[in-house]
Amino acid sequence: MELIPEPMALDILFEDEVVLVINKPPGLVVHPAAGHTTGTLVHGVLHHCQGSLSGIGGVARPGVVHRLDQDTSGCLVMAKTDAAHQSLSEQFAQRTATKHYLAIACGLMPHSRGRIEAPIARHPIQRKTMAVMDHGRKAITDYQVIQSFGTQASCLNLTLHTGRTHQIRVHLKHLGHPVFGDETYGQKATHRLASALGHSPERQQLHAWKLGFDHPITGERLMHVAPPPEDIHLSLEALARGNDTALISITP
Repeated sequence: MELIPEPMALDILFEDEVVLVINKPPGLVVHPAAGHTTGTLVHGVLHHCQGSLSGIGGVARPGVVHRLDQDTSGCLVMAKTDAAHQSLSEQFAQRTATKHYLAIACGLMPHSRGRIEAPIARHPIQRKTMAVMDHGRKAITDYQVIQSFGTQASCLNLTLHTGRTHQIRVHLKHLGHPVFGDETYGQKATHRLASALGHSPERQQLHAWKLGFDHPITGERLMHVAPPPEDIHLSLEALARGNDTALISITP
């Protein structure tokens, strides 16, 4: 596979000679895959960095240390050198990198804070999706309720302690409170809430809010914050109107 760099507007949160942190917009695929051979984030970053990216991820995934789903927005770090890639990969594997997400979950959460510890594996029948399965890989997600909107929905701050595919979406579905707008794991709940609000989001309301890691060269602890995008603000405003309540300020 030959990747041809493509000019692309990038929302850069941090950049130096070894790492690049981007606020990924929803709808953008991170790297080439079946059905997405052009127009991915990797194509845009290759153009921005003039081809200077780590090769550890292989031909199709240069610089890619971790991924976000196509319709999940927010913080994503890419490595420009192999040494930086190795350092960042070790931090993710050893769970010293910190990943915080913002989500709107359907319904009222059972507690103001809690831990979801449920193993995840590929669904035995629906092979494009994941599910909580006894034989799955260990998966841990902590949540804290930022604001509840009656019994309709909850705005959550979530911390990932593992990095399983679709982890937050699967864990919240497992609790019975899927992510608002998630047509894969929460279609029925999303349609009920959208009908009640008169507001239907175009994608799952999930955002990679904060990302922390040690700089691969200096060792300095860095924390990057990606402000919630407009569509999440619109959903929160619709929930506030529907429940006649004021929005709590969302701060890092």
